[in-house]
Amino acid sequence: MMNTSKTILFFGTDAFSAPALTALIDVGYSIAAVVTKPDSRSGRGQHLQAPIVKQIAEAHDIPVWQPASLNDIAADIAALGDVAGVLSSYGKIIPADIIALFSPGIINIHPSLLPLLRGPSPIETTILSGDHVSGISIMKLTERMDAGPLYVQQEIGLTGTETSAELYESMASQGAALLIASLDAILDGHAEASAQDESLASYTRLLKKEDSLIDPSSFTATDIERRVRAFITYPKTKVVIGKQLITVLKARAIFESTVAGAGAGASAGLIMTCQNESLLEIEELIGPSGKKMTGQAFKNGYAAG
Repeated sequence: MMNTSKTILFFGTDAFSAPALTALIDVGYSIAAVVTKPDSRSGRGQHLQAPIVKQIAEAHDIPVWQPASLNDIAADIAALGDVAGVLSSYGKIIPADIIALFSPGIINIHPSLLPLLRGPSPIETTILSGDHVSGISIMKLTERMDAGPLYVQQEIGLTGTETSAELYESMASQGAALLIASLDAILDGHAEASAQDESLASYTRLLKKEDSLIDPSSFTATDIERRVRAFITYPKTKVVIGKQLITVLKARAIFESTVAGAGAGASAGLIMTCQNESLLEIEELIGPSGKKMTGQAFKNGYAAG
């Protein structure tokens, strides 16, 4: 139950932000405005699309600010007086002079166990690394990326089968719950933040479209299976098989004995040889036609031809 009377300015943009904003509204926090990126064009028709947090805010009659530069709203923030910030996947760096306008500061939800996996792609990177544990950090924002002091963290066990889309959804939900559980104490000054251990810091990088296309000889089957799960939303995993470019949606690393034991004449599915002679079965893909199909269907059609 919300006990503080402090007003909040919420920063967020994409789907990861939505559960946190919804939770703040549901609990009853006073939200002065939602700060989000300008509407952008997306999809084949390039239609103008409002960020999800803008849609949520408007549905609850909360003002929406979409500045091209945060300096454009500095005076508006200052006019709010004693205001706290909450940030979840806003997508822009917050300058120090803007952070200084908030008390006790801007509280940020980050989907990793900081100081591990700072930066723009912690969820994808934890899948690529084959980690068994990840987590959520609630931290105080500073000008340095994800380097601020930590209020609270929560570990999340990984099964090794999650896609990035599934983990984004799970972490967004758990991050919102952890925020609500800790926010009153943070805003009232009862929660102390602890400095991160810089010696343990690691960093992720911004994913690019070029990361999509792979050469199987440069990755093991396990590496590629992880890439498929990590890049399922963006930038996806593409490979050329039989001169055909496909997008891999689901795959599994297999042992050579799996294929050998299939028996004479039995189908072994769509098998790709990878680095160190490791084998990958492509179970589901998007073919040259743009349609989703099984690896077996591709093998019987395109690959067989």
